[in-house]
Amino acid sequence: MKFIVDQHALADAVSWVSKSLPTRPINPALHGIVIEVDNNKVHLSASNQEKSSKADFSADVTENGKVLVSGHLLNEISRSLPNKPVTVQLDGARVLVTAGSAKFTLPTTDAETYPTLPEIPEITGVIASNVFAKAVLQVATAASKDESLQKYTGVFVQIKNDTITLTATDKYRLAICEVQWEATHPNLELTALLRARTLEDAAKSLTTSKNVSIYLTPNTAKEHLAGFVIDGKSLTSRMLNDSYPEYSKVIPTEFTSTAIIEVAPLLDSVRRVALVTDKTIPLRLTFTPNRLELEAGSADGKGIGEEGLNIILNGEPITIAFNPEFLMEGLNAVGTPFVKIAFTTATKAAVLTGIPTADGKEIDNYKYILMPTLLPRK
Repeated sequence: MKFIVDQHALADAVSWVSKSLPTRPINPALHGIVIEVDNNKVHLSASNQEKSSKADFSADVTENGKVLVSGHLLNEISRSLPNKPVTVQLDGARVLVTAGSAKFTLPTTDAETYPTLPEIPEITGVIASNVFAKAVLQVATAASKDESLQKYTGVFVQIKNDTITLTATDKYRLAICEVQWEATHPNLELTALLRARTLEDAAKSLTTSKNVSIYLTPNTAKEHLAGFVIDGKSLTSRMLNDSYPEYSKVIPTEFTSTAIIEVAPLLDSVRRVALVTDKTIPLRLTFTPNRLELEAGSADGKGIGEEGLNIILNGEPITIAFNPEFLMEGLNAVGTPFVKIAFTTATKAAVLTGIPTADGKEIDNYKYILMPTLLPRK
């Protein structure tokens, strides 16, 4: 096996597949990345039994072959090589990687010991990669990090014809985003529950403006798989085998007041005021005409933090409390210069939506619903 390839192409492909490398694999072979060379094409693959990644790229191939090498080491090396053509060559039981004056020798393992990876299901539709990536990152922030609550660690995907709705919740907040795509079949209706961290890894790697193809097995299939393909790279993931809770009833539709606030100053104020509290201690927000007062902490604790901001308030004044970390994550997720926060009462969920300008129209395809906490004692 021998091929020559551009350093950036190699590093990009290795970085993609290395995201599927397990931390503590049951099968030692899963520590590795499979390199398969065939007719001027190089195929890389890795798996952690929950998901598998593949990447293909063109190269100047002198000799075909297949080998298994340490995935983490190959990733570190390929990123660190000088920006020069890279030669990868099998020499006996070792792989030689050279670029300029840099040279590395890696031990190999028999590639035949590597488990067979699942095949990507039938294509379901395509969507602009930047649109999909933004929607995933906006929603996944609300997914739970607690693995004991498996269904809450996922992103619920609902497909109905040309619309995809992504939803995530950890029971304390809920994020929902609706985007358009091109379905491959008319009258298409599917649901899937996918690991949020898997989708986030894929979204963060979608740096081009090309379309990403999405592949989902039907709800009646024995093995539930999802696949994503873009520009020679693919990711296949097993779906979470769990039902998703009914969430529509927790989304308020009527409000007594709404506040329009510039996001950046509000984020800065929340960060500063929350310095005197633990991340889980509530932040008190008092909304009055033209003014928001933030307060956190207590006289018998670490101290008290206070700050005020100019806002636009329509409706009744309200005092409400939020987890400051959850509030900041919601403000970051809306992705616009201004945010509209809509309220009913101090004990019911508030809804955050993005606004491009203070007097602009809200972008209503994304909503971040945040449950309040009990108002802290002063």
